[in-house]
Amino acid sequence: MTSDFNAPEMNIPAATNETTDVLGMQSNTYCMLLHLSQLLNVLLPPFGIITPIIMWAIAKDKHAEVDAHGKVVLNWLISWYIYMTVAAVLVFVAVGVLLIPALMILMFVFPILGAVKANTGVVWRYPLSIPLFK
Repeated sequence: MTSDFNAPEMNIPAATNETTDVLGMQSNTYCMLLHLSQLLNVLLPPFGIITPIIMWAIAKDKHAEVDAHGKVVLNWLISWYIYMTVAAVLVFVAVGVLLIPALMILMFVFPILGAVKANTGVVWRYPLSIPLFK
């Protein structure tokens, strides 16, 4: 699996006036909050995965940009949990001791970068993310 820190970005065409509102806020703001909702893992771990799923499910059928951002977020969450599981096993051979802190840092950095890009209308695919949802 190769990864590139210059992950491909995708511009979503500007929505028409009827579809710019998602639950009373602009779609860019909603997508930004979708990315940032992963940070709930710090305080309330189950909500860091439940909240993005709910936010995506609520608006994915009506807003293409929310669907695209939601898939990116879910791909990263699933990938991160897979990587953490592998790193936990690798603790027994000392490699995991280095991987776990690196993954913890990425769990903060990637959602923030994704949120900044989402606020400008760009879908940023997280590096190292396994593309399960396309």
